[in-house]
Amino acid sequence: MKTRITELFGIELPVIAGGMVWCSGWRLASAVSNAGGLGLLGAGSMHPETLAEHIDKMNAATTKPWGVNLPLMYPEIDRVIQLIIDKGVKVVFTSAGSPKKYTARFHEAGIKVAHVVASSKFAAKCEEAGVDAVVAEGFEAGGHNGREELTTMALIPQVRRATSLPLIAAGGIGSGEAMLAAMALGAEGVQIGTLFAVSQESSASPLFKQCCVELGEDSTMLALKKVSPTRLIKNALYDRIAQAEARGAEADELRAILGPKASKRGIFEGDIENGELEIGQVVAGINAVRPVADIMHDLVEGYDAALNRINKL
Repeated sequence: MKTRITELFGIELPVIAGGMVWCSGWRLASAVSNAGGLGLLGAGSMHPETLAEHIDKMNAATTKPWGVNLPLMYPEIDRVIQLIIDKGVKVVFTSAGSPKKYTARFHEAGIKVAHVVASSKFAAKCEEAGVDAVVAEGFEAGGHNGREELTTMALIPQVRRATSLPLIAAGGIGSGEAMLAAMALGAEGVQIGTLFAVSQESSASPLFKQCCVELGEDSTMLALKKVSPTRLIKNALYDRIAQAEARGAEADELRAILGPKASKRGIFEGDIENGELEIGQVVAGINAVRPVADIMHDLVEGYDAALNRINKL
């Protein structure tokens, strides 16, 4: 399968793993890369020393292309960027901020840059900033979402019209059939989070993974719009947030309800009732914790079957 995304990153399949906090360590990222996609380390939940360790382990675990996902709101951003450059990382996916300030610095170091957006307006700004590819993430995605609340089916064609950059679709993609749909709308690759968050190689707590495989279609909701819109599993913590939001609570009160290290508490440590549990809507279709290799195989098989079915129409 060849697209501008596979050519840009030197990968076999146009599948990029989400750089998810508390899930995307070296085991998950290397497994995705070894299966033909592009694995990403989730730097957002790592101290610089931890990220350095995971980079070293990635280099030992795979010879295939891989990268780092870096939220630009990272508190030690300059230190981490220099670490990424010094360690010889070849691909960086940026998010949660403007790519304009750092893209040139990455390019000077020979690093390819993709940036995550939730609107066509910001996709156009990415092109102006000189990034190599853009990730358009729809409202269905888990974790932090755009304020525009555009679904992937609505967002991808609008972004495709707004920019000529290689385009990666994200949000709500949990099968080969969904991958084909994204391609039909103008994407040239997909970024997948939820499927890999619940994989065997994910560093998330086994309790979190088991919770995910038991969820239904109505089990997640977008919350925390006054802080940072985030798709959460409904649990006791979510109920407290929803009640506070219903009476008009402001950002500071919502942060107090979350408490310190809320996502670590939920996803990594397995506090299913009082932790912040982030996952996408497609989790309702996951009924087992499986190896990455099997997930990738099913994506390709589902894509080919759907394409054959469409060609017969």
